[in-house]
Amino acid sequence: MTRSPGGPPVIEFRAVELTYPGPPAVHALRPCDLRIGSGEFITVMGPSGSGKSTLLNIAGLLDTPTRGRYLLNGIDTQAMSASRLAALRGEHIGFVFQAFHLLPHRSAQENVELAMLYQSVPRRQRRMRAAAVLERVGISHRAAAPPTQMSGGERQRVAVARALVAEPSLLLCDEPTGNLDSATAESLLELLDTLHRDGMTIVVITHDGQVAEHGHRTITIRDGVLSDPTRHRGAR
Repeated sequence: MTRSPGGPPVIEFRAVELTYPGPPAVHALRPCDLRIGSGEFITVMGPSGSGKSTLLNIAGLLDTPTRGRYLLNGIDTQAMSASRLAALRGEHIGFVFQAFHLLPHRSAQENVELAMLYQSVPRRQRRMRAAAVLERVGISHRAAAPPTQMSGGERQRVAVARALVAEPSLLLCDEPTGNLDSATAESLLELLDTLHRDGMTIVVITHDGQVAEHGHRTITIRDGVLSDPTRHRGAR
């Protein structure tokens, strides 16, 4: 069931677009407005090449819009330097990718701790926070194991722990179930549902309709054109 955002906007696009210069120019994301409120669980669907990854990259401060303004937790990111954007990204955003992107010969504990390496967190505190978040996502019993000795579901839970350890306000997931079997995928989605109930703002990019059903609102994108159902329901 669609619901209105429950809190102040975490993501706010104002006429945001991204065009890659040509010739010919490629309109990866057409001008769009988007509001995702604090505590929402949003899913984004669209075919390959539709602009889903572009949308995620802009929301994650990995790509800069050609035009328009992006406000993250009310902070206008327009004209920020690369270093300031990186700092803002590290403070506010956690990422979960389809391919996990874990260091294969480091333990789960070490993979999570490394996410805090550039945040000036003391070593002892890094260990404590990593252990706590591994416990939170149900993988603490594998803290000493490297990813090479883990199942896909276990690796993805470690990836979620790594994304959460910096206590972000926004979790961005790019096809997080793409490399998982159906039972393991459902287990991961149950974890995301739990994180959402705990107040996390979550955006999941997916091509799977069953995954999209876990969101309270599904945004669709095709040929760079964003369709947000709340814009047709009088949502602000």
